Amino acid sequence: MNNVAQMNLGGIEGFDIPDPAAIPRMEDKVSPAEWQTRVELAATYRLVALYGWTDLVFTHISARLPDEDGEERFLINPYGVLFDEMTASSLVKIDLEGNIKSDTPYFVNPAGFTIHSAVHSARDDAGCVMHVHTPYGIAVSVQKGGLKRYTQFSMQVFNDLAYHDYEGIALDLDERDRLIADMGEKSLLMLRNHGTLTVGRNCAIAFLRMYFLENACKTQILAQSIGAAEHLHEEPQAMADRVYQQGEVAFQPGLGDNLVWPGLMRKLNRANPGYDY
Repeated sequence: MNNVAQMNLGGIEGFDIPDPAAIPRMEDKVSPAEWQTRVELAATYRLVALYGWTDLVFTHISARLPDEDGEERFLINPYGVLFDEMTASSLVKIDLEGNIKSDTPYFVNPAGFTIHSAVHSARDDAGCVMHVHTPYGIAVSVQKGGLKRYTQFSMQVFNDLAYHDYEGIALDLDERDRLIADMGEKSLLMLRNHGTLTVGRNCAIAFLRMYFLENACKTQILAQSIGAAEHLHEEPQAMADRVYQQGEVAFQPGLGDNLVWPGLMRKLNRANPGYDY
């Protein structure tokens, strides 16, 4: 099956999901730039697992590849492979029409294609797109007031957060236009009743944004556990403006990624090596 946009999951029966450790290593079959992107994306998947942000196989992280012959392509997870076992060689290369562009035994979740192709096609700065379903993120996504200015975590991302209303599982390609319209120029998106999404020029920046957004949601739910909102202090918008301006530089490539990513790689290499296979 080559076109994930037309995939009918109801028609798939008796398929096998190969162990990613058994997939032939692809380093000598792709360009150095593609291999580096594959390694960084596979590491990002394993980091998401390490931080407990997974939903089995039902969320996605993608990374844009350099154009080949004027055609945009990106890497995404093979459907059925757990995040903590992701490898550089098992990632699937697809184009913006959903066509698989690499030799692979895997297929791709069509909902992942819908969301990620939308963002990659609309945003030049979307080198990496992260989408997760965490209990804290979803708990905030169902609140009519959304994310509150309760914490420094939230104020570091508050001004860069947009919202998209729930339309069911993302299988309708028409939703892409509405999603990117709602996201606009923001770098973080709250998918109502669904989950969260971040973009970055590279995997490190997208991960860092998700780290702050996830902790903003978690601390909000913990703070709200005491009861009524009247017991909580929300900072004014002026303070959110100040904190966002103070912290914005951390999300610029060359600073936040260089500051945090090498340490995260050392941590991952201790806890769960093998992503670079």
